[in-house]
Amino acid sequence: MSINSIRLMSSVETEERGACTKSAQRRVVSSLDLIFQCFVTTGVTLNLAGHGVANGFAAVLVPQLRRADSTIPIDHSTGSWIASVMGTTLVIGNFIIPFTMAKYGRRIANMASLVPMIMGWICIVLATNVPMLIFARLLQGLSMGMGTTLGPVLIGEYTSPKNRGAFLTVISVMISAGVLVVHTLGCYLHWQTAAIVCAFVTLADFIIVLLSPESPSWLADRGKHEESRRVFRWLRGDGEETELRRMVEATTEKQSKPAGNISQSMLQTIVAKIRYIETILKRKEFYKPIIIMIHIYMLSQWAGVNVLSTYIIDLLDVLVGNGVDIKLMVVALDSQRIVSNVVGVYLIKKRKRRTMLLAIGCLAMFAMLATALFSYLQTNQIITNDHRLIGILLLHLHMLSVGIGSLPISFIIAGELFPLEFRSLAGGISVLFHSSSFFIVIKTVPYLFNTIGLHGAYCLYTLVSGYCLMVAWWFLPETKDRTLQEIEDEFRGTSPVDKAVELQSLASL
Repeated sequence: MSINSIRLMSSVETEERGACTKSAQRRVVSSLDLIFQCFVTTGVTLNLAGHGVANGFAAVLVPQLRRADSTIPIDHSTGSWIASVMGTTLVIGNFIIPFTMAKYGRRIANMASLVPMIMGWICIVLATNVPMLIFARLLQGLSMGMGTTLGPVLIGEYTSPKNRGAFLTVISVMISAGVLVVHTLGCYLHWQTAAIVCAFVTLADFIIVLLSPESPSWLADRGKHEESRRVFRWLRGDGEETELRRMVEATTEKQSKPAGNISQSMLQTIVAKIRYIETILKRKEFYKPIIIMIHIYMLSQWAGVNVLSTYIIDLLDVLVGNGVDIKLMVVALDSQRIVSNVVGVYLIKKRKRRTMLLAIGCLAMFAMLATALFSYLQTNQIITNDHRLIGILLLHLHMLSVGIGSLPISFIIAGELFPLEFRSLAGGISVLFHSSSFFIVIKTVPYLFNTIGLHGAYCLYTLVSGYCLMVAWWFLPETKDRTLQEIEDEFRGTSPVDKAVELQSLASL
């Protein structure tokens, strides 16, 4: 073998080793990016897990308060208020958080949303009467209203497009895990002891958020471009420079617009704000995502997600009856919900958003109609009450539809639709309907069950869900594996070529 051949082989081996080393380095960097994204989203998802804990806590608190030996006796009406009153302050939280997010940043807003939750748990631990319990639930509702808007936005801004769907779906997994944890605690602990455990979990979440960085999108929107680039690359590495560049360009274009006269009168300021509102109301990238999310949020509520978590004991009594271990049934249903969420993570990552929304919406409607039919046949004694297995299977089918898509798909799409300029405001407006639906559904469950029965209530839920599904399906664009800027451009009706020409024209001025 010649010397040149030996040198050539040595050079090839060196290049191969160098390529392997670079590939290994890229894998390490990619793994670190994923770890960093997991850390910052943990602060968000634990916050939203607290929503599942607060929702599910009603199924622990109300039945224990109804017992004969309860230190705080209640009736069915009082129990429905304790369960649903969070929905009233949810609305207040929806309106507070957009201003906080825009003015002080996503991280400060996240910490602010956790404070009422911690205070709420402390009030529950110390409660000696119904007003104190209702006050605690009002604080928790305020926290949930703030976090519901904040969570999808933060995850959408923190994470890479290729991982965003999975991270957003983890929201529903954590909410389901929160429901399972609090239901399990309630099966074996007094409600005040369970509240102590919940308070410590929320405090741990506060510490994680305290150690997390600010959102790179908010930093860019505030003109802090260098800090935005540093946080963006810390979270995602150097492999997504195109999205970083487009994000900075979009905020630069916004900031380059002429500012108004600072010395204008208060009347002129009010008139200017009214004109601004009139202008944005006509912009497709503002009102179209709001219309879509209003109906998707309503779909998630009217499909029965919180009915299952709050009134699971009542549903088991009607559909299954006596002769079964209620504690075991509750834990089994909650565990199945988590498994369904995990399956949903996989399916939503692999399938298109619109396809998943239609399939899961139809499954939820079928489950509710089948449950309504079974309840009607039992109520009118067309069939006997000893078909417990059918009732259990129907509850599991309904829980499957909730876990695999009805709940997670709403958080995923919410994290992808809203443009950066209006993200706080648009998120707050759309979540207002989420909060209203939450309150209406939970507060009216006892009334509907007592007047038109479970079968009538479930038929009503199916009608509302069908309407919401049709509207959302008609207007929703496909968002899978697309950047936030691309989705915004589609709503605006701007193609990538038009965007490039517009930026080039702006640079030449």
